[in-house]
Amino acid sequence: MNLEKRSYQKELLDGDNIPFADIAQTMRELNTINTLLGGHAITLDGFKQLVKDKKEITVCEIGCGGGDNLVAIVKYCQENNIKIHCIGIDYNAECIDFAKQNVCLKDFTTFICSDYAKVNFESKPDIIFSSLFCHHFTDEELVLQLKWMKANTRLGFFINDLQRHWLAYNLIHFLTQVFSKSYLVKNDASLSVARGFKKWEWQLLFSKAGIANYHISWKWAFRYLIVKEQTA
Repeated sequence: MNLEKRSYQKELLDGDNIPFADIAQTMRELNTINTLLGGHAITLDGFKQLVKDKKEITVCEIGCGGGDNLVAIVKYCQENNIKIHCIGIDYNAECIDFAKQNVCLKDFTTFICSDYAKVNFESKPDIIFSSLFCHHFTDEELVLQLKWMKANTRLGFFINDLQRHWLAYNLIHFLTQVFSKSYLVKNDASLSVARGFKKWEWQLLFSKAGIANYHISWKWAFRYLIVKEQTA
């Protein structure tokens, strides 16, 4: 796989009519990967940078999948006496159905099955974020996505996504081929890395979106956290 440029090869998970059992297995494995490789910790880092000392917050995840990132945020808020309301948006109905089964989210989350760009909020969320979502889009689509996130949030937004790197590509390919029971994960995990980003690509995307004063940091394992705080 040539990793000099972003791959636009479609992932299997982006397809239609995937059986619920296959989606469920994939969501469980992605939760394990996010837990073991620090993905949830990165999401919490971005959340904490924006929530600061506030004791009541509304957070929206676009491309929420099985809801594992929202679970991590709800648990953090419960531990720190923060009143939380979550909004989970995903166009895949099976992912939404799986997320709704999580008892941790039942009393805290509104789920919307839709293309995120078609959602109109009655009241803007305080924070919008995505995790392992942006690499599913072309650069042109991402410019529009960045503009949408900035226009629809009160406090700011953050992005948690993959660095395109040969070591990450080969490591995740090996690990998923050996340990995964999901054909979706086996196919898509390394492809996701190939669809990931270099730091300069994020800088170019934000420039094209006309967004300044954001912060990009590299995180283990081979991810970037980009945080944009709204300014008056």
